[in-house]
Amino acid sequence: MSHTYYSILAHCVFSTKERRVSIPTDLKAKLWPYIAGIARQNKFKALAVGGMPDHCHALLSLPTTMSVAKAVQLIKGGSSKWINDHLERRTFDWQDGYSAFSIGISQLENTIRYINNQERHHAKMDFAQELEKMLKRHGIKLYSGPRD
Repeated sequence: MSHTYYSILAHCVFSTKERRVSIPTDLKAKLWPYIAGIARQNKFKALAVGGMPDHCHALLSLPTTMSVAKAVQLIKGGSSKWINDHLERRTFDWQDGYSAFSIGISQLENTIRYINNQERHHAKMDFAQELEKMLKRHGIKLYSGPRD
């Protein structure tokens, strides 16, 4: 085969430092498109970005040359700087870790819908419950040590 074909889709989830409610409501609506712009600038795609004042979901389509870790680093670094540039005091940080789940093309629409409906979804469960459910669904044991 003389061509390379690929589809690398990752549903990435990361929280604010100590899971504090620290994404201001007025910035939240601007933050999600800004994160998509970070992806475009770095030659990968954010197919959906959304979340709550204490965490972010991003569905990423990655090229073969980009690791999930690098994509998340670029997003968290760039968005953290942007948020702090828009705050009176530079107090915003993302938590060090993140979660990433591979999804198949058949899950694409459902994952986009899930990310776009975070407000409604979190009326029923908080971020800790959501993350635990996602980890369990993917067969990953929840780390119960100290938070960073």
